[in-house]
Amino acid sequence: MPIVTRREPAINIPAFLVAWIGLLVVIHAVRTLVLSDDTDLRLLLETAFIPAPWSVASGYASGEAVIHAAAAAQGGAPAELRIALARYFAAETPRLWSPLSYAFLHGSWTHLGLNCLWLVAFGTSVVRRAGTSRSVILGVAAALGGALAQWLSSPLGTEIVIGASASVSGFMAAAATFMYARPGDGRWAFLANRGALIFIGVWLVANLIFGFIAVPLGMSDGDVAWQAHIGGLVVGLLLFPLLDPFHREPSRAFGS
Repeated sequence: MPIVTRREPAINIPAFLVAWIGLLVVIHAVRTLVLSDDTDLRLLLETAFIPAPWSVASGYASGEAVIHAAAAAQGGAPAELRIALARYFAAETPRLWSPLSYAFLHGSWTHLGLNCLWLVAFGTSVVRRAGTSRSVILGVAAALGGALAQWLSSPLGTEIVIGASASVSGFMAAAATFMYARPGDGRWAFLANRGALIFIGVWLVANLIFGFIAVPLGMSDGDVAWQAHIGGLVVGLLLFPLLDPFHREPSRAFGS
């Protein structure tokens, strides 16, 4: 009888990542090809993460402090525009969904493409190891961690933060916790693994460098929110060892 062989697909990306990337592409395509500029701006104001309104609403800072910080800022948009935006955001109620919804928007096709590329590179191994449900938890938590890090670093900021980079950083960090692991390693063994620490350090340095050179080199239309990247990375390092179904703490033998 004939022998039937099963061919593995040339590109074997988990369905979860395909759906996630597909959603990001559709959202950006609708924004760039369908929505008017005014409608897209309203969408950004409703869904992007902006630190200042959270500071004012929480009582951490006053609206006057936000406006003063915008007036004192150097470079970027003209002072009149910065002050006008600060007045607007200082009076706005923060959108409760924005610490997550910002991760579904991107500033350009290049921005989207880079995030999707890194998501496939690191997310594939994470999803295969931990499954879809745990990966969803990781992606959401890393996005929230990125928003928190951006707020902590710039509580008076009126910058519009968008992009899935914090979630991507969380998946990269998650991969670092197990790709250098040896059989029998505990959940936190990567903290003493030289290869893992070098990998994480290189990622951090690369993000910092990219954050400072992206705009001058024309690689980004706006400042890179590298603080959010670090927030996602920290979440990935702290959370994934707890989500990883393959990590087990070494058993301890007790004498009688």
